[in-house]
Amino acid sequence: MKWGAPVSLIRGFLGRVEAGDKLPTRIIGVINVSPESFYKGSIKMSYEEIVETALYMVKSGADIIDVGAMSTAPYLQTYIDEEEEARRIREAIEAVKSSIDVPVSADTHRVKPALEAVKAGAEIINDVTGLSNPAIAEIVAEHNLSLIICARNLGKLSSPREAVESTLKVLERSLKIALEKNVDINRIAIDPAIGFHRDTGIDWWKIDLELIRSLEKFRRLGRPIVIGVSRKSFIGILTGKEKPEDRLFGSKGVEAIAVFLGAHVIRTHDVPEAVDVVRVAEAIRKTNP
Repeated sequence: MKWGAPVSLIRGFLGRVEAGDKLPTRIIGVINVSPESFYKGSIKMSYEEIVETALYMVKSGADIIDVGAMSTAPYLQTYIDEEEEARRIREAIEAVKSSIDVPVSADTHRVKPALEAVKAGAEIINDVTGLSNPAIAEIVAEHNLSLIICARNLGKLSSPREAVESTLKVLERSLKIALEKNVDINRIAIDPAIGFHRDTGIDWWKIDLELIRSLEKFRRLGRPIVIGVSRKSFIGILTGKEKPEDRLFGSKGVEAIAVFLGAHVIRTHDVPEAVDVVRVAEAIRKTNP
């Protein structure tokens, strides 16, 4: 498949939820069961906490719940054994599925956790490594899941503007892998991976800003665009807020701008606030692409 000019109408499914142009912006609520995660307010370790949080998020307007069992923050040493990640993610998804009936996404790039997530009822795999292990795509295809592909490993860059084209090329490669493994194109979404591009040789936070400014360019890939900026470090740089706990307002500002510029899905720790800013941004946007 060739990707070139921006697509006139973008649609796709994340589990049972359709996302894309001329549809409400979808909200993914994040629950982490990893004590290592950068934002401690997102961590829910007990069965009761997970159930309570999932219920609250869905009641507040979340369309999807995303469960992460190992932190993927690129600036933290957060590696855990694959068996432990698999156990955590299985138990957390079981807790979520016991309380709500919306699609659940598993934030993992490893085979054992992905398989346990599927057994527990996950409908989406969110791979922050952009299918560094193609076996993830095979699991997605075999079980007819949806897939969120994130951009990783942009290589060395000379300027933030160069990062946009590099991100597009990286996502194109990941899409090619997914399609070669028979993943349904209508079940793939893309994520430029704000906050992950730390090894390019230039200021990572300037890359984040450029990627957000340039969201419309990602339409050329023809897939729903997912954006996750919630409480991330570049917001701390811009606002002077060192602690993730203090970055709520900055996060909501960026989420509103992302929707205005064409994001189809917002991944967030703070669902009620996101719902409000997203609906306002949708109303102000001149056209729903």
